[in-house]
Amino acid sequence: MVLDAQDDMTVVGEAGDGVAALAAVPQVRPDVVLMDIRMPRMDGVEATRRLSEAGDLPKVLVLTTFDLDEYAFSALRAGASGFLLKDAGPAELLTAIRAVHEGDAVVAPSTTRRMLDRFAEHLPGGDDTGGGAETAEARLAPLTEREREVLVAVARGLSNGEIAAELFLAEATVKTHIGRILHKLQLRDRVHMVITGYETGLVGD
Repeated sequence: MVLDAQDDMTVVGEAGDGVAALAAVPQVRPDVVLMDIRMPRMDGVEATRRLSEAGDLPKVLVLTTFDLDEYAFSALRAGASGFLLKDAGPAELLTAIRAVHEGDAVVAPSTTRRMLDRFAEHLPGGDDTGGGAETAEARLAPLTEREREVLVAVARGLSNGEIAAELFLAEATVKTHIGRILHKLQLRDRVHMVITGYETGLVGD
């Protein structure tokens, strides 16, 4: 009811699990999918991964209960554009959907910091043993020193305004650096910049 009450939103379909969602998406062609994590038959992580691999289809916004769903981060790495707590109010939900639709990440900096501090060790695919440092350095090689500084600041959960103040830059310059980082590292959005900062060791627990 909240979504349909908006002039710019229409609920075009609903699904009870990941299998049903994958079947429905090609038929109803949504712009944004609200994806639960824990579902029967196929969970939200796998459903998100398959949607992402299918190409330029809908943006995915993952819903998580925070205390239980470490798998939300796996969904982000699988291609989701952000995550939202299930207890978010209507205004926050609507803002998040619009942000994802516009191609932005939806996780507030403070929420990003709290959740990554709690669940960073659960991120799959991190480099923590032999050769990890070398691999991480190779991954970050395309970045300039200033771009690394901006990536660290994003991974720490700072907003663009806070980054600008800390690094003595114009906010427009910060946005330019973020765009270059996304392009060079082939990242989808700000959420994946945060994850990359943790995975490469630029930001520790």
